Amino acid sequence: MMQKPGNTGLVRLYYATIYSLKGFKAAWINEEAFRMEVCLCVIFMPASFFVGNTLPHQLLLFIACALVLIAEVVNTAIESIVDRISTEQHPLSGQAKDLGSLVVFLSMTIFLVAWLPSLWNYTFKP
Repeated sequence: MMQKPGNTGLVRLYYATIYSLKGFKAAWINEEAFRMEVCLCVIFMPASFFVGNTLPHQLLLFIACALVLIAEVVNTAIESIVDRISTEQHPLSGQAKDLGSLVVFLSMTIFLVAWLPSLWNYTFKP
């Protein structure tokens, strides 16, 4: 198998980190939903270690938060690619954006399914 040209090892990791930080900055600047979700995760991620009864439960709650952020970034990437190709109305462009939105919706549903009963149990423990 042929190697791709470019950096390897720690240099590659360094540049991957730089690109990831640029992506975070772009999402933060351009996406209000991402900013809101990050702010909520700043609250809910630490709370997961108080609300969860066991380590697996805590990790489930933590990952549910992270999943929403991941989905929002994927949705933003899809929207950016579609808009880069063309801003004209096209059924496939609309479908791609709708599917990206569905990814966010599903991640938020997972978040709610994990968090609502956990918060109920935490709040109303006998």
